[in-house]
Amino acid sequence: MATKTIVTPEFPNGKVITLTNEEEAVLKAEQDADAPKVAERDQMVANQENLKASAKAKLIAGEKLTEEEANILVGV
Repeated sequence: MATKTIVTPEFPNGKVITLTNEEEAVLKAEQDADAPKVAERDQMVANQENLKASAKAKLIAGEKLTEEEANILVGV
C-alpha cells in the first residue's frame, strides 16, 4: 500500500497515512498521465546541459558559438 504524509498545524512534523485502494488507483492514473510530460522535461534539461557543455568546450578551444549556445551561457 502507498502512503502519504500530511503536514498540518495539528501535525507540524507530519502524519503518515495509508492510501485507500481508490486513492492509490487515482494516484497511479495521474502518474501515468504525467509520464510523457516528465520525459519531455527530462529531455529538455538534458539538451540544455549538453548545450552548456558544448559552449564551454568551444570557448576553451576558441571556436565560434552558435546563437543557441550563446543564449544558454548568458541565460536568455
